[in-house]
Amino acid sequence: MKPYLAAAIQMTSLPDVEKNLVQAEELIELAVRQGAELVGLPENFSFLGEEKQKIAQSEAIATKSEKFLRTMAQRFQVTILGGGFPVPVDTGKVYNTALLIDPSGEELACYQKVHLFDVNLPDGNTYRESSTVMAGMRLPPVYPSKHLGSLGLSVCYDVRFPELYRHLAQMGADILFVPAAFTAYTGKDHWQILLQARAIENTCYVIAPAQTGQHYALRHTHGHAMIIDPWGVILADAGDTPGVAIAEINPSRLEQIRRQMPSLQHRVFI
Repeated sequence: MKPYLAAAIQMTSLPDVEKNLVQAEELIELAVRQGAELVGLPENFSFLGEEKQKIAQSEAIATKSEKFLRTMAQRFQVTILGGGFPVPVDTGKVYNTALLIDPSGEELACYQKVHLFDVNLPDGNTYRESSTVMAGMRLPPVYPSKHLGSLGLSVCYDVRFPELYRHLAQMGADILFVPAAFTAYTGKDHWQILLQARAIENTCYVIAPAQTGQHYALRHTHGHAMIIDPWGVILADAGDTPGVAIAEINPSRLEQIRRQMPSLQHRVFI
């Protein structure tokens, strides 16, 4: 593994698959032109709309999303994470699915989000992800890439559950993906600090693609797609408009921090 550039893409996805995929392609191309070899798209990159619309269109969204990821990876010769899109199941619900694709268009890893966002927020918004989404039943995977390091997957609300990331670290993860559509209300207080905590406690890089702005009705997201190093330093922040956060993933930096702060080796309670 040599140093390379990674990109966390930030989008304002809408209830329109075609428009979203056009936006995603433009941002992927922007990241690749800047030298990115590993590109992450946020949760709901291909569709962010009302739950009823999502279920009604889920089969088409899933098909178009997967085809898009394979095509983009091949066209730009990069590894791409599609950070979350609905894949229908027999129950009438969907899995919120993250898919990692290599430059040949082959699937490297797949993860179905296990922690579902069922929350009543003080701003008056209520979210019931479980009304349309089936929780995944398997721990997230770590894909051991020779060139990019070991890549651990997660999605959005997972970031509040440190045991999931400890599992990824124990499985050898060097990089933790946290693609998200974090609400504006919770994001302003919790997004950055949670990402930094996951990076620090597991001595891993964190790549966190994000949604930003207004998507439909009252749905607003926080933005600030980030890349964070294993010491918790923010290497790149996309702010609050669509764009790309790009930073170097450096194995020497990773090794140095793990040598200086070997906290994973000091665990008492396992």
